[in-house]
Amino acid sequence: YPRPYLTADVVVFDKDGKVLLIKRKGHPFLGKFAFPGGFVNPDETVEEAASRELMEETGLSDIAIRHVGIYSKPGRDPRGWIVTSAYTAKLSEDVKAQAGDDAAEAIWFELQIEGDKITLRSENLCFDSTELAFDHDYVLRDALRI
Repeated sequence: YPRPYLTADVVVFDKDGKVLLIKRKGHPFLGKFAFPGGFVNPDETVEEAASRELMEETGLSDIAIRHVGIYSKPGRDPRGWIVTSAYTAKLSEDVKAQAGDDAAEAIWFELQIEGDKITLRSENLCFDSTELAFDHDYVLRDALRI
């Protein structure tokens, strides 16, 4: 049977409800915002991969994560059949995120929710959550319900 690739993503909220996004430094979705995440290595659990990717892309470590869901819709990633396990974390104190690895930037965004529309705002940026890379709009909506 064909096998999918496996990734892990982390939706991090600060104590004020801001969400942490990274600006992608590579393809696919070069220059688009997404949640910190990446491929699971053969020698680690999905949870370990989520924590590792969070640290590599934002510098945040020792963060407790909670499972949000599995995302497997065909076509969610243009590279092929890629399934992600998404996690969320809620921080109780202010932390500074610093972009690393394949993240060009790491930015905290305020969320403005009006009905079904979610707008993400930082000091210099403003966009609709449907503009996030991959299917991260759906991941964000599910994480907000937890």
